[in-house]
Amino acid sequence: MLRVLLTHTPAMREGYYGDRALAALRDVAEVRLHDGNATLSGRALAEAAAGCDAIVADRATPGTAETFAHAPELLAFLRVAVDVSTIDIAAASRAGVLVTQATPGFTDSVAELAIGMMVDLARGVSGYAADFRAGRVPEPRMGRQLAGRTLGLIGYGRIARRVAEIARVMRMRVLAHDPHAAIEGAEAATLDRLLAESDVIMPLAVANESTRHLVNAESLARTKRGVLLVNLSRGGLVDEAALTAALDTGQVGGAALDVGSAPDQWPDPTLAAHPKVVATPHIGGLTPESAEHQATDTVRQVAALAAGRMPDGALNAEAATRLTRSGIRP
Repeated sequence: MLRVLLTHTPAMREGYYGDRALAALRDVAEVRLHDGNATLSGRALAEAAAGCDAIVADRATPGTAETFAHAPELLAFLRVAVDVSTIDIAAASRAGVLVTQATPGFTDSVAELAIGMMVDLARGVSGYAADFRAGRVPEPRMGRQLAGRTLGLIGYGRIARRVAEIARVMRMRVLAHDPHAAIEGAEAATLDRLLAESDVIMPLAVANESTRHLVNAESLARTKRGVLLVNLSRGGLVDEAALTAALDTGQVGGAALDVGSAPDQWPDPTLAAHPKVVATPHIGGLTPESAEHQATDTVRQVAALAAGRMPDGALNAEAATRLTRSGIRP
């Protein structure tokens, strides 16, 4: 039976690797739990995984070159998330260790939050609630009806398609721009046209060097005055200094942010405190359904390894030479 280290702290297991997923993992492997409260990394992670065939790692636990260098028995490093940016895949490959990622089980959760944030910005819900809680009498103001307005989606992956589906039910017009995807269920548009015609803009593109600061001073200047911005994708898509300036001038009427440049993709605290900003601490995928989906992915991956098969989600199968110890051909 494969031996597996689950890196989640007790508090993290409660939210991200619940009883059902843990029981399922124990059905296919001998599981060692991390009972400390600190995140494991580097050599400490390798030492905690001594004698284990695989590490099942939460998003906060990095996969560093030091870990792979000091874990000679390790066959696989399985991430319970889509984000593998903190895993040194090149170092894992040099060591012959397989790296996997989970599938995005948070499509509905993130899409629902995006819609909720859009409604919040349009109607000022958070501001009224804050006034009442502080004992102030809020001043009623005209809001924006979303039916009949235009939503612009920059990037058209799973989340954007789900947002488009909900927005259409709300009788919004939906524009989408993505040079790498087929646009179905929305009206395809150039980026210039999308910026010029949208009342609400959601950047949902893949984050890479080509999309870094896709929303910047130049692009914001091409939008309608008072446009609303909702970002639940990656903080790097938005130039936060440019957004702050646009909020101050009124070019952007309000922004809702679940991501940003702060650690672990949180919104920048200074920007989050802006009076025209609604911010949440990167909670888009924080629902039991999303967490269980990704935990169950790693159960299936461990089960595949135990059965001598290459698991789904493998990112460096050709370089995972250590798998030959278990009879698995990279």
